[in-house]
Amino acid sequence: MDFRRVDNLPPYVLAVIRELTLELRRGGADVVDLGFGNPDLPSPELAVEKLTEAARNPRNHRYSASKGIPNLRLAAATLYKRQFDVDLDPDTQVLNTIGAKEGLSHLMWVLLEPGDSALVPSPSYPIHIHAPILAGASVTRVPMGADEDLFANLEEAWERAQPKPRVVILSFPHNPTTATVDLAFMKRVVDFAREHELLVVHDFAYADLVFDGYKAPSILQVPGADEVAVELYTLTKSFSMAGWRVGFVVGNAAVVAALARLKSWLDYGTFQPIQIAATVTMNELPDYPREASAVYESRRDSLCDGLDRAGWSFPKPKGSMFVWAPIPERFRSLGSLAFAERLAREASVAVSPGVGFGADGDGFVRFALVENEQRIGQAVRSIRSFLAG
Repeated sequence: MDFRRVDNLPPYVLAVIRELTLELRRGGADVVDLGFGNPDLPSPELAVEKLTEAARNPRNHRYSASKGIPNLRLAAATLYKRQFDVDLDPDTQVLNTIGAKEGLSHLMWVLLEPGDSALVPSPSYPIHIHAPILAGASVTRVPMGADEDLFANLEEAWERAQPKPRVVILSFPHNPTTATVDLAFMKRVVDFAREHELLVVHDFAYADLVFDGYKAPSILQVPGADEVAVELYTLTKSFSMAGWRVGFVVGNAAVVAALARLKSWLDYGTFQPIQIAATVTMNELPDYPREASAVYESRRDSLCDGLDRAGWSFPKPKGSMFVWAPIPERFRSLGSLAFAERLAREASVAVSPGVGFGADGDGFVRFALVENEQRIGQAVRSIRSFLAG
């Protein structure tokens, strides 16, 4: 039997290293896993307490609202006002999603169909590339990297794209490249979208994981941006609540309403005790994202400074929970997958091969800052020995 859409998905390259890591660990190797970007920080104790309390109330066991309970949407709007000085109407401009990944994927169903196209940076997080494809649309890649002018590339991609794109997907701080932008860049994007009648979808998953005094802008801080943009915000990294699957689509009211209508056919929302706990957490722990960010910044320094001393040097990222490292020159001919396999086998360190994020990523590997500093130090020592061999 042929399986529609699924059969056309490419092999998930990132799973190769994950499976190799499991194989090596079964064989007794102590592999430091910096591959899978699965946050390891425990969720706030307050969130767990409120979840437990709410779960004991049988009334919370029934179906919830697919768009999210009113207090949850109000808490998200309040967070946006507090963090970014952005005013959102919780009734018309905020929609709860079952994590950002689900929100983005179903959003593409609303915005795209066969015959449409989207602009997506390359390399990029895999779902950014494949969510439009799953909706039946084509994707025009926009090269990005340290030596690229992303906005110029965006303009050039628009010119060569056929059919003309309806959507552009962006994400800053960026996964995997860790690229960051300022508010002036976001204004140019909003002007570009208005000129070309595009909708901008900005995945703001790493909104609060920022370092060295940098503050990531919300695209909605640009005056009038909600006419041409929506943004995805999630508690996954900012509040260390990965498995809870609490995300939001915010911004353009017509888009939010369209996605809410689709979701009303597909789900009954997140388990209500999770929504209640998330509401309390956003309202009562406004400083938690900064505390989590400080942990990741310290890990970033441990990894980057250690690799620099080992002779593997590159600029430190200013945001995200990742480090995007160019493959050392003498290993570059291997390609990112073979190099990552060698690091796993010979240095007992798992990283993500850049090719898993698109062909433009093949000269890089991605480190996820998901182990404590002691384990990161162990990884650095192993890599130093590997590079010296």
